[in-house]
Amino acid sequence: MAEEKVTKAEAAAKPAKKKQRKPNRIAKWFRELKSELKKVVWPSRKQIINNTIVVLVLVVVAAVVVWAFDQLAAQGIHALISIGG
Repeated sequence: MAEEKVTKAEAAAKPAKKKQRKPNRIAKWFRELKSELKKVVWPSRKQIINNTIVVLVLVVVAAVVVWAFDQLAAQGIHALISIGG
């Protein structure tokens, strides 16, 4: 077997491999984010106002239901205490 000996001059004559730069993951994430946001169908002002009103009404209704249940439970507890003496 003939082993090839590479001299320093020959090694220097070979083109150096360029270091592959890893893509910046954060920059890639922002590029993909921007691309995805372009695909989003944003709601109109009228839809936003309508949805906000619906949410506020439902919050008020839920608050009234919880308040009513709390009042009934409090009266029930007071009734049980008064029976017990």
